[in-house]
Amino acid sequence: MSDLLDVPVTTLQGEPTTLRELTRGGPALVVNVASRCGLTPQYTALEALHEEYAGRGFAVVGVPCNQFMGQEPGSAEEIEQFCSATYGVTFPMTEKLEVNGEGAHPLFQQLTTTPDVDGEAGPVAWNFEKWVVSGHGQVVARFRPRTLPDAPEVRAAIESVLPA
Repeated sequence: MSDLLDVPVTTLQGEPTTLRELTRGGPALVVNVASRCGLTPQYTALEALHEEYAGRGFAVVGVPCNQFMGQEPGSAEEIEQFCSATYGVTFPMTEKLEVNGEGAHPLFQQLTTTPDVDGEAGPVAWNFEKWVVSGHGQVVARFRPRTLPDAPEVRAAIESVLPA
């Protein structure tokens, strides 16, 4: 298994990069996102976490996905415009990726091996599933979609990977 932080991804703007470059080598909350989902308002809390912890080297990384009832149908430009104008998103985002199935991106092939709080690993359940990744590339927690980004257990996992 390659280092999670060095898996190649492409930004929403079409630039090749890695998770390490997107997070400047720091810890991150990786979230598969969608613009037309009932959970889309989670963008507000994601942006707040990104702003709150950015000074400590932390980043939220959004990964648009259209695999769940076509809830992210837009182009990269449409996604970027929607997130910026509607939720003030400033955190980095990748291009649309597949998170499940034979076409699952290598990033999600690795992320989905991590069990959630109930001990269950495997496919992404829905949009807004979350993974806390340390600055060393270790996935320390996985949270299912209905767990809010600013829930105490998510904050505790983020705090656990922040530099002292």
